[in-house]
Amino acid sequence: MPAKPLQELVDHARANSPFYAETYRDVPRTVSHLTQLPVLDQAAFWAANTWPDNRLLTGPLNDAGVYKTGGTTGAPKFSPWTRTEHTDAVTAFGAGIVRAGLKAGHRVANLFRAGELYSGFLFIEGALHHAPVDNVRLPVGGTAPDDYIADLIAGFGVQVLAGEPMKLSAVAEHLVRCGRVADSVELLLFGGDLLFDDLRPILSRAFPKAAVSSVGYASVDAGLVAAPVPGEDVRVHEAFPHRTVVELVDEATGEPITAVGVPGRVVVTNLFRTLMPILRYPAGDRAEWVDPECQRFRLLGRSEEGARVGSTAMPSEDIRAVLLAADPGRVIAGMQMVQRRWDGRDGLILRLGCTEEPPRA
Repeated sequence: MPAKPLQELVDHARANSPFYAETYRDVPRTVSHLTQLPVLDQAAFWAANTWPDNRLLTGPLNDAGVYKTGGTTGAPKFSPWTRTEHTDAVTAFGAGIVRAGLKAGHRVANLFRAGELYSGFLFIEGALHHAPVDNVRLPVGGTAPDDYIADLIAGFGVQVLAGEPMKLSAVAEHLVRCGRVADSVELLLFGGDLLFDDLRPILSRAFPKAAVSSVGYASVDAGLVAAPVPGEDVRVHEAFPHRTVVELVDEATGEPITAVGVPGRVVVTNLFRTLMPILRYPAGDRAEWVDPECQRFRLLGRSEEGARVGSTAMPSEDIRAVLLAADPGRVIAGMQMVQRRWDGRDGLILRLGCTEEPPRA
């Protein structure tokens, strides 16, 4: 699917989506650059993207695949893709997996989560199916027991494992506990979260011949974002040409960042999604440019929109909603979410500022 001109995307969104019509009320009719558009407000975006009474989509939901994001917090958000949009996205992502190290004939065990409208498993399966090299796809899923996966690796000669970092490390820990080594594995592809350096030792012990790479950067809401850049730093990615535009903006001022090494919020524009337009959408991550041309960026972690603890998404707005529901006396005046790592595990500290001593309950 060819990229659409920015003006065409804006006109389509403004004419067919009540949300974008309101958001772009003060935007000039002629738009020549992304910075003429406001960075979207996530809360308003998802408040408009409801069923029924949807105010975000540009047309009826007649031919689409629907994924879910944020469901682990009890407040799921639904993201529809048309058939052609999804095919184009997984085709581009499959080419990115080849850049990450997928080789012709590789046997790939897909360990991402499936079911309940989760996108990870299906998206990766589609990307492998549309990858420009032949491969053998083993659709295992993220809930398969670690001992089953270990036996599959040995029995089938699996060469690539694709999954969330904590699932990959869980399989590695099982192998190490059993005194086993999976030396058939040549490549570990992680996604859904950053892979921290404290996981490297256990992965190296279990998979001594495996290289490690990001599978690519995408999300249910922002959609296709960026491909992995080969090299030692697995956090470095670059936008898919003619499909996505990645900006980094200052977290305080909202101004675009063009200097190398300056952290900012990741803002994504998709150049081919039209049913649910993604125009300057804050992806919820922080990053910094690593080249003067502002093409390649290094992911640094989650931004103020949310956090991820292991495989669980923790959007800040959902956490606040839970706290408010449990605070009838309205003594909570502020909240801070602090991500930590203990003994190779993800953790979250929740700090509350209160106007008076909160009730014990």
